[in-house]
Amino acid sequence: MAETFVRQRALELWQEGFAHHARQDLARAIELYTRSIEMCPTAEAYTFRGWAYHGLGRLDEAIDECKRAIEVDPTLGNPYNDIGSYLIAMGKYDDAIQWLEKAKLAPRYEPRHFPYMNLARVYAAKGMLTQAIRELEQALRIQPRDAACLQLLAQLRGALN
Repeated sequence: MAETFVRQRALELWQEGFAHHARQDLARAIELYTRSIEMCPTAEAYTFRGWAYHGLGRLDEAIDECKRAIEVDPTLGNPYNDIGSYLIAMGKYDDAIQWLEKAKLAPRYEPRHFPYMNLARVYAAKGMLTQAIRELEQALRIQPRDAACLQLLAQLRGALN
């Protein structure tokens, strides 16, 4: 019973952190995610704390948080994708690929099309347009109406013509 209460309270703290995160109150979000982790470490809380660090431009810390999330639950795809995304932001395209490929394979992941989109960004940046288009086509099989995918796909196809 006590364990259930602790888990429930940790979830409440995480949800409160997310609400502050949504309002761009990142310092408070980090504080609440930290309190949640102290009560009951979850991959989600580590991932979202990393996302908050990313919002503050603290990419190395964001990556470290995602790696902690993976240690807690390697089945959650979000931290793999987030690491890939942060590496893209750092211009480390080749390093990002392995993380994004792992995100594609993760059993628990929503929104599942994100790693395909991010891989398309990597391949486009590297001038590998055909590969980028293939990734976007896969993303659109999963999320057919995603406006960002459709726009990038049109741009890449236009660049090939």
